[in-house]
Amino acid sequence: MEAKDKRRNGDGKSRSKLLGTSSRKLSTRGLSFEEVNQWSQSLARLLESPYGMITFQAFLKAEFSDENLEFWLVCEDYKKVKRSFRLSAKARKIFNCFIRVEAPREINIDHQTRELTKRNLQAPTTACFMEAQKTVFGLMEKDSYPRFLRSSIYKTLMDSRSESFKM
Repeated sequence: MEAKDKRRNGDGKSRSKLLGTSSRKLSTRGLSFEEVNQWSQSLARLLESPYGMITFQAFLKAEFSDENLEFWLVCEDYKKVKRSFRLSAKARKIFNCFIRVEAPREINIDHQTRELTKRNLQAPTTACFMEAQKTVFGLMEKDSYPRFLRSSIYKTLMDSRSESFKM
């Protein structure tokens, strides 16, 4: 039962619904060497690319460490919520899934950021997860992103795109 719960967010919906289109698989057919090469410039550049996002997500899933990216993506979606009455419910779901202690997809943030985020939920705005999201982005930038660039997934993709670039 525990493994099943880890694949669900706080309200029982599957992660793919929480993340929307970012969990879809994309064909690498139209992927160019230049685009793959640009991923090494910055984590932001990698996350701007639909192919980059999917590839990075696959890498993190293989390492059982995709909760930070998942949280970051959910926060990006949360910022787009237009109706204030939806902010509160969605904020609570995000908090329960990722931020509260012992959350099913608990992210690694410091106590101060966790408490600030908890206080922000008393009057949720589209910016209530900003500090937690910045912290998580910093962790990905310093840890998982460099590991991704050294990974066989990235190197294989670079080699395959390089071969098609030469043709």
